[in-house]
Parts: sequence; structure tokens; C-alpha cells
Amino acid sequence: MESIRTEWQVRCAFNSFCKRVLKNETVDAYHQKRKQQAQETTFSDLTPQEANQLYTLDNYDEDKDTQTFQVAGKKITSKLLDAALLTLPENKRIVVLLYYFFNLSDVEIGQVLQIPRSTARSSC
Repeated sequence: MESIRTEWQVRCAFNSFCKRVLKNETVDAYHQKRKQQAQETTFSDLTPQEANQLYTLDNYDEDKDTQTFQVAGKKITSKLLDAALLTLPENKRIVVLLYYFFNLSDVEIGQVLQIPRSTARSSC
């Protein structure tokens, strides 16, 4: 009978130990969460000045052409290229853009625009 009582006491002691460990872990997790919440700030709690410090915008000077190249001794800028493309009729401009910037063949351009291949070819 004594061994049964000892086994029961061991079970009770282990049960008590497990409950104490779980309670302590819960308390530690609660304290850790509270500490973390005290250090964190939600975006809605930020002032506009603080929110503006979280990001930056790249400012590109639109007046400057950063990419230029030389063709037959003439300096070609993106603005000059843009102006030249805008002088073309819209249907020819689209064909030129598809051919030179999207690397489509005249057959593919004809399929995309639903025009004959020869029309697409002569527009390039």
C-alpha cells in the first residue's frame, strides 16, 4: 500500500510542477509581450512629421537628360527622341515602338494590330 501512495505523491508532485512551469511561462510571455508593446508604436499613433521620416522620395531632375547617345555626330536625348516619335502618325508610331522597343517582328506586329505583314514592314 505504501508504494501506491508514493506513486500517487510522485504524480501529484509532477502535476504540480507542470502547472507551475506553465504558469511561469505564461507570466513570462505576458511580461515579454507588454515590454514589446511598450517599445512599439503603431503607424496610426505617429505624427505626420514622424511618418514622413519613415520613407524618402528620389528626386529626379526632369529637365536633365541623363541618357544620351551620338548618331552621325548629333547628340540624341530622350526629349529629342520623344519629340521625333510624336511627329509620326499614331499608327506608324505604334509600329515603330513595337518593332524597336518590344522587339516584335513584322509578322508579330501584323498579328497584334491585325494588319497585313507588309503594312507593318513598310511602317518600320
